[in-house]
Amino acid sequence: MRVFSSFLSISALAALSSLLGLAGVNAQYSSPSQWPLHDNGINDVVQWDHYSFKVNGKRLFVFSGELHYWRIPVPEVWEDILEKIKAAGFTAFAFYGHWGYHNPNNHTLDFMNGAHDFTKLYDIAKRVGLYVIVRPGPYVNAEANAGGFPLWLTTGAYGELRDDDPRYTAAWKPYYSNYSALTSEHLVTNGGNALVYQIENEYGEQWEDVVKKIPNEPAANYMAALEATARENGINVPLIHNDPNMNTKSWSKDYGVNAKGDVDVAGLDSYPSCWSCNLDECTGTNGEYVAYQVINYYDHFIDTSPTQPNFFPEFQGGSYNPWGGPEGGCPGDIGADFANLFYRNLISQRVTAVSLYMMYGGTNWGAIAAPVTATSYDYSSPISENREIGSKFYETKNLALFTRVAEDLTVTNRLGNSTGYSTNSAVTASELRNPNTNGAFYVTIHSYSPSSNKDSFKLHVSTSVGNITIPQKSGSIVLNGHQSKILVTDFAFGGKTLTYSTAEVLTYSVVDGKPVIVLWAGSGESVELHLKGARKGSVATGGKASFHQDKHGVVVGLNAISGKSVLQFDNGVKVIIADKPTAYLFWAPNLSNDPFAPVDKSILVQGPYLVRGVSQKGKALALTGDSANATSIEVFASKHVKSLTWNGKSVRASRTSYGSLKAHIASTSKKIKLPALESWKVSDSLPERLPSYDDSGAAWVDADHTTTPNPTKPDSLPVLYVDDYGFHNSFHLFRGYFDGAAAGVNLSLQGGAAFGWSAWLNGEFLGSYLGNSTVGVGNMTLSFANSTLNANGTNILLVAQDNTGHDLRDAATDPRGILKATLEGGATFSKWKIAGTAGGDDYADLDPIRAPLNEGGLTAERLGWHLPGFDDSDWESSPPSTGFQSAGIQYYRTAIPLDIPNALDVSLAFVLGATGSKEVRVQLFVNGYQYARFNPYVGNEVRFPVPPGILNYNGDNTIGLSVWAQSEEGAKITVDLESQYVVDSSWSSNFDSEYLRPGWTEARLAYA
Repeated sequence: MRVFSSFLSISALAALSSLLGLAGVNAQYSSPSQWPLHDNGINDVVQWDHYSFKVNGKRLFVFSGELHYWRIPVPEVWEDILEKIKAAGFTAFAFYGHWGYHNPNNHTLDFMNGAHDFTKLYDIAKRVGLYVIVRPGPYVNAEANAGGFPLWLTTGAYGELRDDDPRYTAAWKPYYSNYSALTSEHLVTNGGNALVYQIENEYGEQWEDVVKKIPNEPAANYMAALEATARENGINVPLIHNDPNMNTKSWSKDYGVNAKGDVDVAGLDSYPSCWSCNLDECTGTNGEYVAYQVINYYDHFIDTSPTQPNFFPEFQGGSYNPWGGPEGGCPGDIGADFANLFYRNLISQRVTAVSLYMMYGGTNWGAIAAPVTATSYDYSSPISENREIGSKFYETKNLALFTRVAEDLTVTNRLGNSTGYSTNSAVTASELRNPNTNGAFYVTIHSYSPSSNKDSFKLHVSTSVGNITIPQKSGSIVLNGHQSKILVTDFAFGGKTLTYSTAEVLTYSVVDGKPVIVLWAGSGESVELHLKGARKGSVATGGKASFHQDKHGVVVGLNAISGKSVLQFDNGVKVIIADKPTAYLFWAPNLSNDPFAPVDKSILVQGPYLVRGVSQKGKALALTGDSANATSIEVFASKHVKSLTWNGKSVRASRTSYGSLKAHIASTSKKIKLPALESWKVSDSLPERLPSYDDSGAAWVDADHTTTPNPTKPDSLPVLYVDDYGFHNSFHLFRGYFDGAAAGVNLSLQGGAAFGWSAWLNGEFLGSYLGNSTVGVGNMTLSFANSTLNANGTNILLVAQDNTGHDLRDAATDPRGILKATLEGGATFSKWKIAGTAGGDDYADLDPIRAPLNEGGLTAERLGWHLPGFDDSDWESSPPSTGFQSAGIQYYRTAIPLDIPNALDVSLAFVLGATGSKEVRVQLFVNGYQYARFNPYVGNEVRFPVPPGILNYNGDNTIGLSVWAQSEEGAKITVDLESQYVVDSSWSSNFDSEYLRPGWTEARLAYA
């Protein structure tokens, strides 16, 4: 069946679609004038309609990616990540705020110290040239501890969370007001780059009945209050929301008809892949999971937001690695092929604004994470946890660069979605056509998207030269398994027209007034294109090509492409045709910091691992970027450029016959000599288990509450919920006193998935709950039969608990601590005391840089043994590899020097191993930051990247290791430092970061 739709009237297209049975197309046969152009009623700087966003009157394809500044608490590293996002062709990036990170207690806000100053992101965005999608919360989810809520909020004392309860409202207003006010200075309306502002997150609570549209009044009041607070504090850009799924249909003015709480532009959140490596476990909102099965969003947007852009504030960029998952996660179906297939599928459904979650995931340092995740938040993102880029980054880049220059893509109607476009029924296509220019985009995909087959086909297209089937002369189009292609017709570039191409468009620039366009396809595939208005062409370099002139232009064919070919035409056009490996290393840096990246300011560069930027001064062109090894570099730039530098160093460049500059980047030594981790000192870090220990100091509070505001009531008294006493993070200690004899103790503790605990009676080990990757409560009855009891005196039970964080959404108030503690045999507890983070809720006074989620209540943490400058000279010498043979906690310290040369980007990671018992829990501290939780009994992660800035690349580093043996077998732990990558770079990982690593002070001594 042949489908030709070009140049038909809207009514004729509708009739044709009815005849051909093309699904869901009638609503899209429209002209832009039929759709209202919206603004927020305050200004028209940012506008939107059915098609796309506009900024200062120009349409924008929003291709964005998420990062979390609080997961990479080094502002200097933010610049590296944003430069990579820009280099990938993105026009924007997004970030969540973190209420808990900025609000350590209910009377302190910190937007100044270290990485708490998030406004530095706006400054970098302005310099780099990226718009910003701001998502402040108050709730963000993000697999963060309590979803980003401050942990003092989790007690239940603040009423219902995420509604209009006045106690909750009073809690969020200071944070949200200040966040909004700080952001207001960086809005596009004020000369900055912050484009839109999100209200709440994944809050699909608008309706009591979504079909009858019966509103949920507390939810509506809450949203309206957030919106009013944002506006009152200077936010005058569009307000957006991220709806959690297609069922809730919340906060869209088109669906709710301006119901209370509606935002300006409603967006959708979707994760079509799965969170588990076991696909049998994968069910959810979209039904049973099938790898590479795409989802229909098109009808949802028509139903819920037809006068707004099809917008994803979150679309799956990868997947977090849960506790118990394999090392490195399970990226098998969310790698480069996932990026190719799913992101193109969004375009086939007229999506013109999408933000990938995550573009850079980072690390769950300290107590940042919720119990669902392990230490890593790599997320299988295009930029890995250690900041390395690879095939997924390059695949994403190739599409993002295209969307940045495909202006016609911002206004399209979907004219069809059918196998009728293809000569092979195994392939289907969606036709998107710009009603103003008639430029079209055919998004091809396997009819059964999970197909792993390699299929060949020809495509029926409608063009300004007629209805044709491409390729016309010979060969076919190849669609590999788990892949999609976007093929263009009447593609406008630099005043010229590409009538069609069986290769995808990568990007183009206008050099000295003449366009240079880059096309790409798989290695060994054939390519055919038609260049309108040309009369003849030739191969300047590369493979053989055939040229066929017709009355409209020239048809060009290439067989089995390899590497790069450059074609020249008599109308001044250059066409570069690259295979995938070559296209992966094609870049389009821009001479301006305009997020639109105007094509006449773009320079095309092929060869290096990464090109970050370009500048020009007179006849000198300066390129910056990264090179992993010696490589050739080719630059398509103005003929007036006479010299070339790479990262400030001159490179000898020669001009090719077709006008490019070629040069060679030499290799430099990439061998980094890393110090061995030796000369360890060790000290007992659990003196609290001993009866002689004095718990009368400031570290301890009397646990004497007989009531709790928490909705979950304890099974025994007193209340032993740590949050009720101002302790929230990581590690907690409980000392229970009783007189006389008892047979045992019945304990029930709650600490989140993968948590654990151990108990001692009068200093003698009783047993441990080792943890489970999916269970957050641990119950045990421990016998005192083999313990020494003071039958006529006082006995002390010590319980040490590892808290893996607070749960998400409504479960954020699920208590942490002891749910039940009862003695067997007649005795009862007479007193309980609890210790946690030094200073409790006021910990930020001790360490405002790392606060408030870095530390728990381990003795080593309270006393600052993990901090630079602590004097361990009187400790014994022993390495963790020798270890110890008993249940308990030992703390090891060493110091290592680093001397990383400038002009390099070096990524380092610690590798931990357990050579003895696996029943251990290990925390790694690097210059005071908790940067790893190694738990081999529950998890499989062994490599822990630590960024520059946390590590001092030009001086000494304090390394600490808390080793908790949960059995009498003890523990033996190996620790190594490895280099994960080394590249020459314009961004140096050696920078002054001393301000991020404050040292030990005597104030710590109070918390013994």
